Amino acid sequence: MTSGPLAGIRVLEVGTMLAGPYATMMLADLGAEVIKIEPETGDISRQVSDAYFVSLNRGKSSVCLDLTVAEGQARLGELVADAHALLVNLKPSAIHRLGLTYEKLRRFNERIVCVAITGYGLYAGDDPAFDYVIQAATGVAALTGDPDGPPTLPGYSSADNSTGLTAALGLLAQIVSGRGGQIDVSLHDVMLSQLNYHASAYLNTGTEPVRRAWGAHSYYVPAQMFPTADGHIALFITHDGFWRSFATEAGIDGFWRMAERAERRDEVLAAVTAALATDSADHWEKRLKPLGVPVAAVRSLPEALAETPEVVVEAGGFRTVRCPIRVSDFEPDYRPAPALGEMQHTSTS
Repeated sequence: MTSGPLAGIRVLEVGTMLAGPYATMMLADLGAEVIKIEPETGDISRQVSDAYFVSLNRGKSSVCLDLTVAEGQARLGELVADAHALLVNLKPSAIHRLGLTYEKLRRFNERIVCVAITGYGLYAGDDPAFDYVIQAATGVAALTGDPDGPPTLPGYSSADNSTGLTAALGLLAQIVSGRGGQIDVSLHDVMLSQLNYHASAYLNTGTEPVRRAWGAHSYYVPAQMFPTADGHIALFITHDGFWRSFATEAGIDGFWRMAERAERRDEVLAAVTAALATDSADHWEKRLKPLGVPVAAVRSLPEALAETPEVVVEAGGFRTVRCPIRVSDFEPDYRPAPALGEMQHTSTS
C-alpha cells in the first residue's frame, strides 16, 4: 500500500446537500484531508437521513463556524492559510456575502484555490437551481422519455453528481498549476457541456435533437432499449463488426453497413425488435456477451449491487459504494462521516 495520490492536500468545504459534498468526498477517498465547515445547525443533508449524509461525507472532518460574525471569519482565515483549496456550493449572493471567494481570501493565502459551485454562475444571480430544475432548463428533460409522452427525468441526481466531479477536476487542475485563483462551475454549464454532440449538431448544421422511442441514439442504429420475451435489454451497436456478430446470432440478414442502418432506421429496429422478442433479456445477454456485443439486461439497483459485492464498502457502520477511481497500490481508508464539529485523523494508507 502506498499513500493516496492526494495525501498532503488539504481542502476546505462549505457545502450542502450533494454537488459540493460529493466532489470533496471523492478527494477525501483519494487521500486529501477534507474539513467540512458547517453552521451550528449542520449541513441540511444531516436532516435527510444518516445514510444519505454518509453517502456524501465519509472520510471528512467537521468544524462548526458562524461565518456571519467576525470570530467565524477570523477562524476561516486561519483555516485558509493552511489549506490548498476551498470548495463552496451556495447561492452566489451567500458566497459573496460570506467572503468565500479568492478575491476576499487571497490575503490569507495567495495560492488558495477557491471553487464555487452554483446553479448558473458565480455572477449570474440567485435563481433557484436544484438538479431537476437544471435538467429542465438545459434540454435534458426534453430529450428524455417517450416521444409521445411528457418529458421526464432520470431517477438520480445526474446534474449534481456531474457538476461535483467537474468541480473536483477544476480544483485539482488549479492546484497542479501552482497558482491560486477562482474556479467558477455551474450546474447549467456542466449539463450543456454534457449535451456535447447534440449541441454541436445544432450549432453547426441546425439539426435539432429529437426525443426518440426507447431512448434511441441519434447516430447509431440499433442503440437503445428493447423489449424482449421477458424483461428489457439495452443494445448498443456502434460499428459493423458488432452488427455482424449480433445479426448472425439473432438471425437477421442484411443492413451490413452503418450508413445503411441509419438510413433504414425503422426497418432495422423492426427486425431487431422481432428477433429480441423470441427470448428473454437474461438469455440474450448470455448469448451476446461472449460475442463481444455491447448488451445488458435491465437490472434493478439491488440486483446490480448483488452482482458486484466488491463495490460495497463500510464507513462507520454504514454500507456505501466505494470510490470509482481505482489507483494501483492504494486502497482508500473509508472512514465514517463526521459528527457535527468532529475532527478526524486522516490516514494516508
